[in-house]
Amino acid sequence: MSWIRRISLTQWILISMAVGILVGWYFPEKDFPALSANLKILSTLFLRMIKCILVPLVFSTLVVGIAGHADDLKAVGRLALKAFIYFEAVTTLALVIGLLAVNITRPGIGVKLPPADSSHPVTATKVTVQGIAEHLVPTSFFQAAAANDVLQVVFFAIIFGIALAQITGKPRDSVLSFFEGIMEAMFKFTGLIMKFAPFGIGAAMMVTVAHSGLGVLANLGKLILTLYAALIVFCLVVLLPMALWARVPVMSFLRLIKDPALLAFSTTSSDAAMPDAMKRMIQFGVPKRIVSFVMPMGYSFNLDGSTLYLAVASVFIAQAAGVELSIGQQIMIMLTLMLTSKGMAGIPRASQVILAGTLVTFDLPLAGVLLIIGVDELMDMARTTVNLVGNCLATAVVARWEGEFRPVEIPEGKVTEAQSGASIDGR
Repeated sequence: MSWIRRISLTQWILISMAVGILVGWYFPEKDFPALSANLKILSTLFLRMIKCILVPLVFSTLVVGIAGHADDLKAVGRLALKAFIYFEAVTTLALVIGLLAVNITRPGIGVKLPPADSSHPVTATKVTVQGIAEHLVPTSFFQAAAANDVLQVVFFAIIFGIALAQITGKPRDSVLSFFEGIMEAMFKFTGLIMKFAPFGIGAAMMVTVAHSGLGVLANLGKLILTLYAALIVFCLVVLLPMALWARVPVMSFLRLIKDPALLAFSTTSSDAAMPDAMKRMIQFGVPKRIVSFVMPMGYSFNLDGSTLYLAVASVFIAQAAGVELSIGQQIMIMLTLMLTSKGMAGIPRASQVILAGTLVTFDLPLAGVLLIIGVDELMDMARTTVNLVGNCLATAVVARWEGEFRPVEIPEGKVTEAQSGASIDGR
């Protein structure tokens, strides 16, 4: 039975998804209501486990992401400002393209999610300028944490992180070490929760298919195609003009990052591809100090593919739940994602954690997360690749902005030889 141990978590999720589809198709809810009700308990438990990690995970990662770079920010203040301006502009455009794409294709229309508990009706938050301002600031951090109000937790975490960054010496180091420990523990916690994912996702898929029929699979396919199309548009409409503006030799750039991009696509891991990508950008003519600062910061503040995905996924779930979001409500979701997506690099299944927090904030059903996780691997490959490409390009754009970019033309087949001489400080 050793072959069972060699099956990865992703493979178990796909197996459980297939089994859930078959069971749901063979035992429809109208004929077997008791079976659906009993299996729904598994998906409910999994959702509760996801909700319980939201606040400590988001809070600790944001505090460490802000206060942990305090020394870098002081040393290279101008570089940091330019990088942040670029990051925010590009990620905002990614969110806008994601929202436009999902509103055009409307992949969630026709999905019938299993009904939520009557004590938690599905509603969308009414948005006004006064309401946004008042809701953003918590009256009590503990009240916001208890309610899983991620937006208020993020606001508190940002202010706390900035305040901590202004402290010097042992007090800051002690508090920062504490939150680094919390963050690492929550990474492990998340990993343990994800071991239960095949049961929760299989049960959720069974309940959804039993309730909605096999037609839900067509909606998931439409969701995947929507994301891929939106990412392609983002690369052509945003990244390509940025490269042309910075006078980046596009073909040499693509040849340079081809191997790290393929590694990111196949492993769905930015961490696996980033060290090699950093070496190659130095080889390409971007100064080492800019690469070693912008690239790690980019993985906290410039996850273009992931933020675009979050916009698509949030509206997809609202459509599946039958909630018609106004333009104002979608803008509010976009602003929330702009904040909550920061600092999610390195979190296992980070996008699902952030997506769950956004859904909780806007009273949308978490059952939609389970539906998406079943096909998340296919979407994760694309968004991870765009994250990598976007951050590689960011180093070149910021270097050009600083007047320090000296691009090197790299012929086909010369990348591997040249990169052996490049070295960087590890992240």
